[in-house]
Amino acid sequence: MESDDDDDVPLILTWDDANSGLLSEDAERGDENGEGGNYDTVNNAVISTPGPQNHRSQNVSLRQSWEMNYQEAAIYLQEGENNDKFFTHPRNPKALAAYLFAHNHLFYMMELLTGLLLMMLSLCEAPAVPSLRLDVYVHATLELLALVMVAFELCMKLRWLGFHTFIRHKRTMVKTCVLLLQFVEAIVVLVRQTSHVRVTRALRPIFLVDCRYCGAVRRNLRQIFQSLPPFIDILLLLLFFMVIFAILVVRHREINRLLWPQYFSTLENSLVSLFVLVTTANFPDVMMPAYSKNRWSCVFFIVYLSIELYFVMNLLLAVVFDTFNDVEKMKFKSLLLHKRSAIDHAFQLLVSRQRPMGVSLKQFDGLMRFYRPRMSARDRFLTYKALNTSGAPMLSLQDFYKFYEVTGLKWKARRSGEHWFDDLPHTSFIIFKGINLLVKSKAFQYAMYVVVAINGVWILVETYTLNSGFSWSRFVPWSYIVFLTIYGVEVLLKITGLGPMAYFSSGWNLFDFSVTVFAFLGLIALAFDMEPFYFIVVLRPFQLLRLFKIKQRYRNVLDTMFELFPRMASLGLTLIIFYYSFAIVGMEFFADVVYPNCCNTSTVADSYRQINVTYGNKTVLEEGYYYLNNFNNILSSFVTLFELTVVNNWYITMEGVTSMTTHWSRLYFMTFYIVTMVVMTIIVAFILDAFVFRMNYSRKNREPVENPEDENGIVFEVEVSRDEALTTLELYKQTCPGLSSLNSLQGVLQTMDRGGHSSLVYLGRRSRTKSDLSMKMYEEEIQQEWYTEYSRENLAEQAQRLEQHLDSPASLPSSFPEPQLNSQTGPHSVN
Repeated sequence: MESDDDDDVPLILTWDDANSGLLSEDAERGDENGEGGNYDTVNNAVISTPGPQNHRSQNVSLRQSWEMNYQEAAIYLQEGENNDKFFTHPRNPKALAAYLFAHNHLFYMMELLTGLLLMMLSLCEAPAVPSLRLDVYVHATLELLALVMVAFELCMKLRWLGFHTFIRHKRTMVKTCVLLLQFVEAIVVLVRQTSHVRVTRALRPIFLVDCRYCGAVRRNLRQIFQSLPPFIDILLLLLFFMVIFAILVVRHREINRLLWPQYFSTLENSLVSLFVLVTTANFPDVMMPAYSKNRWSCVFFIVYLSIELYFVMNLLLAVVFDTFNDVEKMKFKSLLLHKRSAIDHAFQLLVSRQRPMGVSLKQFDGLMRFYRPRMSARDRFLTYKALNTSGAPMLSLQDFYKFYEVTGLKWKARRSGEHWFDDLPHTSFIIFKGINLLVKSKAFQYAMYVVVAINGVWILVETYTLNSGFSWSRFVPWSYIVFLTIYGVEVLLKITGLGPMAYFSSGWNLFDFSVTVFAFLGLIALAFDMEPFYFIVVLRPFQLLRLFKIKQRYRNVLDTMFELFPRMASLGLTLIIFYYSFAIVGMEFFADVVYPNCCNTSTVADSYRQINVTYGNKTVLEEGYYYLNNFNNILSSFVTLFELTVVNNWYITMEGVTSMTTHWSRLYFMTFYIVTMVVMTIIVAFILDAFVFRMNYSRKNREPVENPEDENGIVFEVEVSRDEALTTLELYKQTCPGLSSLNSLQGVLQTMDRGGHSSLVYLGRRSRTKSDLSMKMYEEEIQQEWYTEYSRENLAEQAQRLEQHLDSPASLPSSFPEPQLNSQTGPHSVN
């Protein structure tokens, strides 16, 4: 920590017009008094060498310059974290105001709510859900208001990006074009007071996908598009064999005569039947008529399914998985190098001309006040200490490269003793120590495993012996109370022996606690006959999952499953977006086309028939329920599309709609099947990749089962001495006096005074992410190849910029490097 940091001049001044304006006023005042100082030119901004009258004003200007550098450095780091392209970086104070307005959670929430409102309007627009129907002028007005909000969002983005950058941003231009189209259609609907065919409503998810909170969905869509080329290659192979077999059936008379003409009479019927056959939805129904005539006809179907279903379809999965694996690795590489580039930009903005090789605590604290405004002074100081592993007076660039690893840490002081009860009286200490040893013992763990296993067997026996007259509301099984009591005692013993903080820091303990609490709530629901809450009792068997902790492979599977939940949620939302678009198209073309007793001319008429049949003296309504699979509103469409995704008997829905419209309607259903096959294949590839990655990681690193990282995530340890805390507190009082966040730093000193300690040890923890696993998995490649490639490209760019600078007639000589960070796009920026 340097005492003369206030005299440091930033190596790079940002948003030069503002700085030049501030300093020009000082220069004019100095000239008026005839006592102006000397001036240097830094990055096209004037830096004055103070004369007798303007020393104070220059200090103010330097402080403002540093504040702007801190803010721009924070923006670079946020762009690295969010994977935003650097060419969208704000370049002047006006752009900065729009940038800050567009980068806050209120603006993000406005984007999200606007996108959701536009999509939810489909519930009220014709064909609407009956109970939610709105008049045309109401939903058209709501749509126009939502589109005005989207237009406002784009105007803020235009003000921040500038026109030339705005039109270069592809996603923004697509959103703008869709907005204009939706505006015209909404105005037409409002003027005509009636809806028309509006297939373009299927494009509304674009407004939601562009929201900041839907970044994971955008990544999924990008991954799907990146996996399309190999998928299309194998799909063409699949269709090739399909066409060959269809031609064989149509042109070969013996085979055509042998197979049932109902399914293979024409080339179109043959292609449709063979396409459905690949999904197995019409097998063996499509084979049985021919098989009843000639047993040898089964050869055709066996050969076809063996090639298409068991070879080509599995080849499709293998190719997509291989591509997905490469895409995941390259995505991690791009993001890693993009973050490294952001750190390089930020570092250059934080160093000074006097100290160009390092970042002091003062500059780092100024950065964190913009990057993490709610972070306390103590946590900012501890983060700086965690980065400064060498103990040098300043952070080097190598230290600063770990920035993203430590900024998410949650800091807590480590206790002076090993256990939470170390400071208790001796008798209490002995009791709690005994409980601690008990709950940590292998015997206790395996005893609980036995209890859980017995409980599982008992639940099976109870379920098997239930009779139809049994009522939960009149009887609470004594076994329920016994096992719940054992689980409750276990929870209390663990909380007492380990301490609340240590107990709840474990994911498995949180799971045990949650299941036990829900089981207790289920007991209350049974005892007091609270029928609506009986479903809680179903959660009892989840205790059996604890048995899977015994074997390492099961632990890997469950850990992979828990890690997949966030990503699976985004993949589910991606699938819902596809559903929405297809549902809109389906409603526009197929609304109200199927109903009971329709499709009488089709091969699936029985599935839609509704007739009264008399058996003796009794008349029964025999009903085919497939008329319920319709596109009469958005909710019915979603259910229908889900049934098509499952593919069982999906051809009945397709043939029913086709018989009531045109044979071209089959293209809609076949396209939907192919799209969902792509998405589902990506989901399967993602699950395979996550599991294989974790297994390979475990084999490579050979981590022991008891490794603390498995439970506590990533842990950093920092020791703070009393002298360091006092010096830092004094520095913070000078740089940011009056801030309430200084109370946290004063609390460090108070804790030392109460305990009589000369130093305190703090532990910073955060959960381990896929990125952390990837860093270890690809450690050798990262150090030997990726960083070397990045450095080589970076040097080439710097040499090119220097050459352009020297060739420019307007360039002025300077005694230090002047990298133009604002104009860098970076070779690894991906959005």
